[in-house]
Amino acid sequence: MTSYSPLSTLLPAAINHLLVREPWARDKLAAHAGKIACMDAGVVTIKLKVASDGLLEQAITDGDADVTIRIKLSDLPLLMQNRERAFSTVKVEGDAELANTISQLSQSLRWEAEEDLSRWIGDIAATRLVAGAKAALDAAQSTQRKLAENVAEYFLEENPMLVRPQAVADFTDEVTKLRDDVERMAKRIEKLKGGAK
Repeated sequence: MTSYSPLSTLLPAAINHLLVREPWARDKLAAHAGKIACMDAGVVTIKLKVASDGLLEQAITDGDADVTIRIKLSDLPLLMQNRERAFSTVKVEGDAELANTISQLSQSLRWEAEEDLSRWIGDIAATRLVAGAKAALDAAQSTQRKLAENVAEYFLEENPMLVRPQAVADFTDEVTKLRDDVERMAKRIEKLKGGAK
């Protein structure tokens, strides 16, 4: 059963906002006019219908969709970070051509925040706001990376609970060498025993 939530109207509006600027994307979708795509995230299910102009509209139907894309909520952060790999983490059922078109568009369409903001606050303010947001995001990611490195260093050096991969590889090499040496020694001992008889 389709969930009718604010997301059901916000999602097509947001996607259409991107599609309006990209005639090539609308043309690709228009080839699938009348078809229904279902986004199923378990908790919420949204059905979108492709209109004849290549834009999307909420599909008010409980019938089967032409393509169903099943997404785990736990995978959403990964999907937002790496859209190129997004379709490798979802299950797709149904119309392969429509699914392929959706995949291509999800990788190609980009939101130009600076352009949208410039209409409201002007070009200079929009540029500065977007640059500031990017700098804040970069700083947050850098802080997160440094924190992860410090925690890893603590568990590797200060309170050894983890082992470096190179240390494991070195230990494995030493064990292999020792095993080979022991086998050679055992063969020599057997040879010496055989010669003593």
